[in-house]
Amino acid sequence: MSRKREARGVVLLPSLSAGSDESNAKKRILIAEDDDAIGTMVAKILEVRYEVHRCRSGTEALAVADRVKPQLALLDVMMPGLDGYTTAQRLKLLPGLKNIAIVFLTAKSGPMDVVKGIQSGARFYVSKPFKMDELMTKVRKALGE
Repeated sequence: MSRKREARGVVLLPSLSAGSDESNAKKRILIAEDDDAIGTMVAKILEVRYEVHRCRSGTEALAVADRVKPQLALLDVMMPGLDGYTTAQRLKLLPGLKNIAIVFLTAKSGPMDVVKGIQSGARFYVSKPFKMDELMTKVRKALGE
């Protein structure tokens, strides 16, 4: 549908909104990334289309996820406290998150790292440095869009 919506003088294009129906809620994404520059950049881009919650550790990610019930977790592997692999496994044990989509975004890109990520429940594994369009494509696929 090509119609535009106006909200308080701002024109929202359907491709940037959560959907054409005002009652549709944005999908929730949890970002667990201890590098502030990367976390901020990714969050700003994802916030155009999704409700984004940022954390800097695996332990914090578990607490936030239990509260907000995200549809997708974008996890770094090397974080303070719990690593991304353990965080992914524990996320899936939380009530209501058994089917959460996991995408790893990490500098650990060896073949065994990727295998470990998939075994931890990831649908996709994106290696740093990365292209934002590649990450967005994998996020959308993981969310079934």
